[in-house]
Amino acid sequence: MTNTNAGTVPTGAPRVRLVEMTEPVLVALKEGDTSTAGRLVGAELGPHFAEEEMRWLSGYRLDQLRAVPARAGWLTNVVVDADDGRAVGHAGFHGPPDERRSVEIGYSVVPELRRRGYARAMVVELLRRADASPDVVTICASISPDNVGSLATIAGFGFERVGEQWDERDGLEHIFERPSPLPEESTRG
Repeated sequence: MTNTNAGTVPTGAPRVRLVEMTEPVLVALKEGDTSTAGRLVGAELGPHFAEEEMRWLSGYRLDQLRAVPARAGWLTNVVVDADDGRAVGHAGFHGPPDERRSVEIGYSVVPELRRRGYARAMVVELLRRADASPDVVTICASISPDNVGSLATIAGFGFERVGEQWDERDGLEHIFERPSPLPEESTRG
């Protein structure tokens, strides 16, 4: 099902901006140094950014970036509330467009700020970035079937379930895809 409003944030919803996690930011977060990482991104990073999962993710993305520096801009970002400047989570891509010209999105909201519209705002920004790239023809999301919040977050953005996979860290995931850019309503028959 296509939603012609996909990519828009409802009035009153939070506005976010994505701040790229550069190599120095990833190094600091891998070490749990939220003070240095926060200074580098221009936002205070709360305890969520020092947790083991974030340290693992930062190390993983750092290894990706060091292996292929051209991945810069296609990995993880700190997500900042555009109005008050606080860090509300992280979001990005699993890497640059692959051989299928596909990118996979990922996002996480700081637990105490969930259910306030931040995840949806993150998805909007990620889709805007992917849709702006001529190198991207498909956007993917892989979500655990019991992650009701993420399943609801991607609803209405034109994603369709196309299969499933087993992830070593997350277990069973459903795979969703949508074309990029999303076809306009007027071009559909």
